[in-house]
Amino acid sequence: MLDIKFLREQPELVKENIKKKFQEEKLPLVDEVIELDRRNREAMTEANSLRCARNDLSKQIGILMGQAKKDPSKLAEAEEAKAKVKANADRLAELEKLETELAAEIRKIMLTIPNIIDPAVPIGPDDSANVEVERFGEAIVPDFEIPYHTDIMERFDGVDMDAAGRVSGAGFYYLMGDIARLHEAVLAYARDFMIDKGFTFCIPPFMIHGNVVEGVMSQTDMDAMMYKIEGEDLYLIGTSEHSMIGKFIDQMIPEEKLPQTLTSYSPCFRKEKGSHGIEERGVYRIHQFEKQEMIVVCKPEDSASWYEKMWRYSVELFRSMDIPVRQLECCSGDLADLKVRSCDIEAWSPRQKKYFEVCSCSNLGDAQARRLKMRVKGETGTYLPHTLNNTVAAPPRMLIALLENNLQPDGSVKIPAVLQPYMGGTQVLTPKH
Repeated sequence: MLDIKFLREQPELVKENIKKKFQEEKLPLVDEVIELDRRNREAMTEANSLRCARNDLSKQIGILMGQAKKDPSKLAEAEEAKAKVKANADRLAELEKLETELAAEIRKIMLTIPNIIDPAVPIGPDDSANVEVERFGEAIVPDFEIPYHTDIMERFDGVDMDAAGRVSGAGFYYLMGDIARLHEAVLAYARDFMIDKGFTFCIPPFMIHGNVVEGVMSQTDMDAMMYKIEGEDLYLIGTSEHSMIGKFIDQMIPEEKLPQTLTSYSPCFRKEKGSHGIEERGVYRIHQFEKQEMIVVCKPEDSASWYEKMWRYSVELFRSMDIPVRQLECCSGDLADLKVRSCDIEAWSPRQKKYFEVCSCSNLGDAQARRLKMRVKGETGTYLPHTLNNTVAAPPRMLIALLENNLQPDGSVKIPAVLQPYMGGTQVLTPKH
């Protein structure tokens, strides 16, 4: 969410930013919110004037009532002043109601106006305009057939989609045996990887209040993603970023406590509205999964460098498991409204002969901090921190890249050296079928 003062002073810049995000339907909102803001400030000015007048009249009434004991004619003046106080009080009540209504309408609109994107963001309408920046590792297509990822898992008796369908419906799964263990090994390794980078490990709440949801994401994203608990002000988190950033709601953070560098584990729950292509069947796009996340809360001047470090952590993690990846800079039309800048880390799929998303690193500037009323207390006053997040590992999607890139011609799967301690020393998984 933008600062209303910034929008008031830079309306054309805000409109240009809206155009860059290909959201022309939102252009009238800028002038609308400016007009609402003008009316709100006028109401506040008049209300403050009435409050001052009320104080003056109250003093005047006290003096007149004292004088009326000696001069009865002063009683009429006192009654006249009381009538003014009553009239002012009625008008003040109207203005305070108007202020509340206008403030709510302004906030509602401001929540829909997109954040100002970074100059480095490429301009484009959708993800087809995302730009490949760099590749890491050699993308190899082996000389033997790579089966679909669930077919690989089934050779190890490692997945049961049919039973999950009977129990929970489409978009769920059972992971079994060695595949389930490999899933947990990836999470444990990702956790320790981030701890070694100096991040503090955290397990957050898996449900959050509606005001936290509003603070961390746009209404559009919320409707498309979040599951609400019926009859309660609670939502299942779609990622631990939601509850981790929500941890700082209404908080004043001492500047010496920055940066806050946290890595969190959680299950994640997503509606995943809409239809998806055949390559997203299996365990690629699902309603429930587990994830290790990284979150940073920092000084505004440090967020650009943290953004760079965070996506490079993802590259390092995947390369340590022998998985080739590339960095893809997200274009303006592919950015969620709160984001200043974002990039995807995509893993190589030798079966599809293309890359697919496994991590998303985002700098949200001060948007979440403003929505959540987070503040930092510095030497020269208070200010809004910047917030960033990035996926560390999100199995089972990561398992697709891991299995495909480590599959051997005989159907076995080589376990990367970094995962072997989490697999009891196992170096190779041998299929049962």
